[in-house]
Amino acid sequence: MSRLRQQAVLSGCVLTAVLAAAGLFVTDSGINPQVWLICLALGFLLFLAALDPWLHRKRAAELSTDAHLDAACAALATGLAAQWREECRSRGLADGDLLDLRWTATELDVSDEPDAPPGRSDAVVGAFERQINRRLVVIGEAGTGKTTIAMLLTVGLLDRYTHGLVPVLLPLSTWDPTTEDVRTWLTRRLYEDHPALRNTELYGSYAGDLLVEQHRVLPVLDGLDDIPADVRADALAKINRAFPVSRPLVLTCRTAEFADTVSLAGPVPGADVIELEPLDLDEVAAYLRAVSDPVAAARWEPVFIRLREEPDGRLAEALSTPLTMWLASVVYSVSDLEPTELLDRGRFPDARSISDHLVDELVAQAFGNRGAAHQARASQVWPREKSRRWLGFLAYEMRQRGIRELAWWELRRSVGSAWLAFLGALALGSIGGFGVAWLMAYASTPKLAPYTGLVAGILVGAAALTASHDRKPKPRLGIWRSLLLVCGVIGLGVGLVFGAMYGLSAGLVVGLGIAVAIALRFALASSAELSQASSPQWTMARDRIAVWTGSLVLGVVFGSAAALVFGPNETGMVGLGLASGLMLGFALAVLHLRWWWFTVARIWLATRGRLPWELMVFLEDARKLGVLCRAGACYQFRHGLVQDRLAEHAATRSASPERRSPFATRAASEA
Repeated sequence: MSRLRQQAVLSGCVLTAVLAAAGLFVTDSGINPQVWLICLALGFLLFLAALDPWLHRKRAAELSTDAHLDAACAALATGLAAQWREECRSRGLADGDLLDLRWTATELDVSDEPDAPPGRSDAVVGAFERQINRRLVVIGEAGTGKTTIAMLLTVGLLDRYTHGLVPVLLPLSTWDPTTEDVRTWLTRRLYEDHPALRNTELYGSYAGDLLVEQHRVLPVLDGLDDIPADVRADALAKINRAFPVSRPLVLTCRTAEFADTVSLAGPVPGADVIELEPLDLDEVAAYLRAVSDPVAAARWEPVFIRLREEPDGRLAEALSTPLTMWLASVVYSVSDLEPTELLDRGRFPDARSISDHLVDELVAQAFGNRGAAHQARASQVWPREKSRRWLGFLAYEMRQRGIRELAWWELRRSVGSAWLAFLGALALGSIGGFGVAWLMAYASTPKLAPYTGLVAGILVGAAALTASHDRKPKPRLGIWRSLLLVCGVIGLGVGLVFGAMYGLSAGLVVGLGIAVAIALRFALASSAELSQASSPQWTMARDRIAVWTGSLVLGVVFGSAAALVFGPNETGMVGLGLASGLMLGFALAVLHLRWWWFTVARIWLATRGRLPWELMVFLEDARKLGVLCRAGACYQFRHGLVQDRLAEHAATRSASPERRSPFATRAASEA
């Protein structure tokens, strides 16, 4: 539903719940609760009737039209532009891009097109638009800037967007080509990163599916080399079939991996293949001088002399990649370390040892450093060793699953489905069962309180076990799109049942509460914020809103009904009923929400020391400190080399005898 209508529904639902509770609390002041509830129920139905006419909802149930998809493309482009501009700023790419990345046509036989002209990063959009088919493959060694080129191209195309294709940058590490078609994966990622695409009033039904099916998005697929080698050729073949020569496409991959894949699957039809060049050593020296103060720049001079003397040496090989050069600039600009230590051949015999050392220092200096935290505007100073261990655990888990993105709702996979379901069901069953037992202990049958609470806890726990598996949301069609009819019919039916069993007041409370809960479900299931830049905090906030508003309404429903049944005209019993109902309402409200299962996993891992208690705050601070970056609703390590290095440290710690545990033994054997 539209943003204004969504806010109106939320406000109306909360106001109705509050007024219902207020009326019940003052029953001893001469207010007839039945008259009060009847007026509220009629007023709420009139509110829905005025807000959400049936004919309008019926039109919104249709499949997305061209007008719907045009609106979705425009809003999606706005949100993506804001998202990637912010990411470019956080990576230091928005200030004139001090360093230009250059490319030439690859000398490898991996393209069916003539050699592409040379180019540079500040003109990547023009180079792409001049390509006849608008199909581009960017290859290069690790750390040469392939992701940077893909990001700059995406931002540039979004800045020029007026209509047509919307560029969508996604890492291929989250795609399993053995179980999922690439277009199905692309559709799923659109819905995960931009849940407002399910807003059927603004964009019609199946908007995300149709955007992909009608080729209204330009896939910018980053990291073909992140797909396992044994299925990489099949993955490239599927990409070629899904996006034939007539469809624009951008793909990045490491050089050797791409050459091996093309030898098995054939080239990308109609695509220019460009290879990023190593940085010129004079550019490296100029960059390091530019980002350092005069004193720090002077400390680099012995290194620059060695680079000129050994242009093909290990040090030149390491610093010729943008990633390693950036790491060096960060590490030696904010610490007392001397860059001349890199000249030590004993400590650093090759380029890999240099990059590993710089990654280690990046993490060490980012955490436990009050000055770095203040400069980055981090929320707090995190302990260094614990931070390294927490990041190592995440990196190791991501490596085990073969992914480069950390989605908060996927943290549940680090616990195990059976154990997670048991923990979540136990917690919700305990909360719901205690709420019912607490109420029954002060009701007319206190002896039955333990048994009633146990039964309620078992039922809630069983529901939680059923809900512990991921569910794919589906759009509602036909009559299920009408707020007025669905809320009115279901609320009336449930109210009649409870009214026949416990009296008119209880039926009115339950019927009204169910109607309000359904209206809330409609309002919170869709959002108009497609133009909002996606982020982990924003996607999580939507689930949190659903938790607390749903808990409040269901608390009023169950609590007020129970209070009327077990303690009519007793203000104290009404309050106890509301408190007990809030506990039961919370247990039922979070069953199908990703936030709850993320919370269970986070608490369990935090109790074992695997992760911090304030996980999302820690991840955002790690992003500000330069160790992580954001990609839509997910986090990534600043580079795959950073993730791999931290994962190696975690695997080493797990394998050490003094730290070995049953979990560590299993993880080490799998590695």
